[in-house]
Amino acid sequence: MGSKHQRTRAAGAQSAAEMTASVQKSGALYVVATPIGNLADLSARAREILCGAAVILAEDTRHTAQLLAACGISTPLASVHEHNEAQRVPEVVERLRRGEQVALVSDAGTPLVSDPGYRIVQAVADAGLDVRAVPGPCAAIAALSIAGLPSDRFAFEGFLPSKSAARRNRLGELAQVPHTLIFYEAPHRVAETLADLAQVLGAERRTVVARELTKVFETAYRGTLGELAARAAQEPDMQRGEIVIVVTGAAAAVTDTAELQRVLRLLLAQLPLRQAAELAAQLTQTAPNAAYKLALQLKRGD
Repeated sequence: MGSKHQRTRAAGAQSAAEMTASVQKSGALYVVATPIGNLADLSARAREILCGAAVILAEDTRHTAQLLAACGISTPLASVHEHNEAQRVPEVVERLRRGEQVALVSDAGTPLVSDPGYRIVQAVADAGLDVRAVPGPCAAIAALSIAGLPSDRFAFEGFLPSKSAARRNRLGELAQVPHTLIFYEAPHRVAETLADLAQVLGAERRTVVARELTKVFETAYRGTLGELAARAAQEPDMQRGEIVIVVTGAAAAVTDTAELQRVLRLLLAQLPLRQAAELAAQLTQTAPNAAYKLALQLKRGD
C-alpha cells in the first residue's frame, strides 16, 4: 500500500492519461489540396485522408465527385459554398467532437484561395479542435514558379472586379505596389482585363499569362502587358481555360509630385480622369500609373 503522496501522484497521472485519451478521441479538420488539372498531382497523403474521412466538404459536389470517382474514392460528400458555409459550422464541429475526421477541398487546388471555407476553419480553431494542412497544388504558386519574374515578394489579388470601371479603380490602388502581382481571371474577360492592366499599370511591364496549368493544353504567354493585351484580343486560344496573370511590380520612379499635382488639378477641371492622367503623365514625364494614382486621390479628395 503506497503513501498518500504516491496515491495522489498516481491519481494525477491517471487524470492526465484520461485527458490525453480525450484529446485523441477528437477528430481533425483536414484542409486538402487537390489537382488543378493533372490527377497524378494528388499526393499519397491527400488520397489517404480523403479515403479515411467521414465526410468531404466540397464547394461543388458534382465536380468533386468526378475527381473522387477517377481516384477510386467513395467517401460521402457535403456541399460548402458561400451561401451555406455558416450553417455548416455546427455540424462540422459536432462531427469533430465525436472523433470523426473531416476533409475540406475546393474545386481544384488549395482550399480557401479565392474559395469559401475560412469560416469553417476559423470556427473549428476557435472551438479548440485540430485543423491540419495537406498541402499540394495551387494555381497562383504554380504560375509564379514558371513566370521568371521576381518571386521574393508577391501579392495574390485573386479575381479583379468584373466591371471595367471598378477594375481600373482597383488597379489604380495597386499601381505603385513594388512586388509581383498575381491575378486569377475568367477566360471571357482576359482580353479586357489585360487591356486595363496595360492602361493603368503601364504597357511596358513584363507579364506572364499562364493558361490551363498542368493540363494537356498548358501554355505560358510571355511579354509586356501591351504585347499580351494585343495578342489576347486577336488569339482565341488565349481566351480559353483557367487563367493566371503574373505581372512584375512597379519600378522605383522619381517624380516631381508637386508639379504633377499642379498639372493634374488644372486638367481634372476640364477633362475626364483617365484623359487628364494620361496627358499629365506626358507633360511631366511621369510614369502613367503614378499619374493615374494621384489623379484618383485628387478626384476622391474633391
